[in-house]
Amino acid sequence: MKKICLLLSTVFLLTACGTNKGTETSSSSETLASTTSSTTTEETLITTYDFVKNPVELAFEKVPERVVAVYQSPIEIMLALGLADHLVATAQLDTDVKPEYQAEFADIQYYDVSPGKEEILGLNPDFIFSWYSYFGPEKLGDIYFWNERGTNTYIAQNSGIQTPNTLAHEYEDIRNIAKIFKVEERGEEIIAEMEAEIAKAKDFVEGKEKVKAIIVEVAKDGMYRVYGADSIGGDMAQQVGAELVMDKNGTISKEELVALNPEVIFSVYFGEAIESEQAVSSFTENESLQNLSAVKNQRVEPIVLSEVYATGIRTFDGIVTISKGLYPDLYE
Repeated sequence: MKKICLLLSTVFLLTACGTNKGTETSSSSETLASTTSSTTTEETLITTYDFVKNPVELAFEKVPERVVAVYQSPIEIMLALGLADHLVATAQLDTDVKPEYQAEFADIQYYDVSPGKEEILGLNPDFIFSWYSYFGPEKLGDIYFWNERGTNTYIAQNSGIQTPNTLAHEYEDIRNIAKIFKVEERGEEIIAEMEAEIAKAKDFVEGKEKVKAIIVEVAKDGMYRVYGADSIGGDMAQQVGAELVMDKNGTISKEELVALNPEVIFSVYFGEAIESEQAVSSFTENESLQNLSAVKNQRVEPIVLSEVYATGIRTFDGIVTISKGLYPDLYE
């Protein structure tokens, strides 16, 4: 595990800003510190990852005050933890933030497309919270460029860091962000709600036959992208008692889907590319799929991408959507 250190003096900051060290890593004897918040707190150590997926320990000496959050789950985790006033910029939602956050979100700077490196530098953030892809060479570059300039970083683990994607990683991300901002109690409340919903479904299905299900996204040329057991959606489905008819991530054809014949299909939609109604009608109005058990019994359920990928706060919503689709009686 790497450790990197930034001194807190003004002289160092001025020097560091004038030197581009790219993605060079520092030695394991160094320590990284956040330097731009005015609120002094006890140092908090958090493990995150770099772009080659090495674990990196970061030291937060102060609660961040100028945060850039990019993509759905980082933005909504910040809002759910009551940290809207720490956000200086947000970007690139797949869908609108949840209704309970919309009023305060309206006052935060938002970019439809994620800003590039120069624009983020101009915002002078002390913390960037995003998905793995945002720290690629064509976007912000690896985390060390930012860490060496006094900007700490955190990458959501189920956005490309960890395989398989699991509920445990979502819980850990929420705990880590809550720890950084000293709102651990709120973080634990959010996680407890998710765990309780899993337990509720498990209790309901105990002793019952498993429901055969699949989570798919309509792709091109009659193909379907499968969210298998290695996806966060697949982990949710299995934890609430579903039997995934295809447990590996990948793609399948119409013919393969018909052969699998799931009892329930969760059809993924997102943004303007695939809307909720289209996610359902692409199955129910397809003549070649009319013999599917899920189609005949009207058990094709729409599910938004943010409930099955890098889910963050919407982990709870994903658990509920999948549990409702599998066990309608549970929520009556």
